[in-house]
Amino acid sequence: MNKFYYCKKCILPSTRPNISYNLKTELCSVCAQITKSKVEINWKKRKKEFERLIAKNKKKNYLYDCVIPVSGGKDSTWQVVNALKYKLKPLCVTWKTPSRSRIGSKNLQNLIDLGVSHIDFTINQKIEKKFILKSFIKYGEPLIPMHMAMHAIPTQIAVKFKVPLVLWAENPRNEYGSKKIIINEKYLTNQWRKLFGNTKSTTSRDWVDKEMTTKDMSPYIWLDEKTKKKNNVKEIFLGYFFKWDPLKIFNISKKNGFEPAAKPKTGIYNFADIDDEFLVTIHHWLKWYKFGFTRSWDNLSIEIRKGRITREKAIESIKKIGQEVPYKEINLFCKYLGISNKNFYRIIGKFRNKNIWHKEKNIWKIKNFLIKDWNWSQK
Repeated sequence: MNKFYYCKKCILPSTRPNISYNLKTELCSVCAQITKSKVEINWKKRKKEFERLIAKNKKKNYLYDCVIPVSGGKDSTWQVVNALKYKLKPLCVTWKTPSRSRIGSKNLQNLIDLGVSHIDFTINQKIEKKFILKSFIKYGEPLIPMHMAMHAIPTQIAVKFKVPLVLWAENPRNEYGSKKIIINEKYLTNQWRKLFGNTKSTTSRDWVDKEMTTKDMSPYIWLDEKTKKKNNVKEIFLGYFFKWDPLKIFNISKKNGFEPAAKPKTGIYNFADIDDEFLVTIHHWLKWYKFGFTRSWDNLSIEIRKGRITREKAIESIKKIGQEVPYKEINLFCKYLGISNKNFYRIIGKFRNKNIWHKEKNIWKIKNFLIKDWNWSQK
């Protein structure tokens, strides 16, 4: 069994994907990166860089100034508000999740009503369901189809409509984890997608088989860099140009009609991950089996870095929250895929990380866990 470590500033374990842990400083790479970015980033200069970039593209008289991938969440609402603030004419594009929530639909409509054109792209549901089931069985990961589609469709449409910019929100590597300190990552590329896009380093081609043909998989195809360059399409992270804070983003979005949920769907925020009914929740909870933490650990670590909560308070919150077993969402997920709950637990059991988990009196436990008096009786 491998020993794993917890960052002394936040509460993330060293098992979290895409981060590294420094044994000397006892800091995760995210906390080290935040410290460095506070010193080195000139946000006024980056804002001016953004203004020059959009001014250059607006002069070219395109039908639309930018494509904005949107879900209706707080981030995409802010993206639209920010684009309109800069007098851009955006074309908003959504990959329609098969499990869109009511509040997600309401917030998406609010976003559209802010004054934008919008495409709601639904993939063949028979193909999508097969893809979700295959990715869940093979990798214990239901969101591979989502992340392929949401990254493929907006860029395909940008090329189709000859739109020069695709505006993405924050760079997840900065918010949630990266092995290296990266403060200058401006462009989203296919190399980034393959390494950090939650697709297990696969592309649509890797999933082609007798049940899912190349044509079936076309909505999941990432356009290659040559095609994007030929069509003058660039994909950028707005988080490179604007200092990102989920709470501040939420407050701006709320002022512009975004509605939070009555309570958090997963994690501690009632304004995040609420546009999907069950797929995203299952994805986040499976981190418990694979890495020994849940979405709340991510959220609370952000709050620690922002100075809004102490590490001690975060640990107390984790003790109260517990393992966050999403029983309702598990039932909905099983019903959607047509599998039994027993089969669901059999599948995810294969992905329990034996490097950190061990059985003690027939109960699974994590050795050297952050919280000593933890209730291990749940799934």
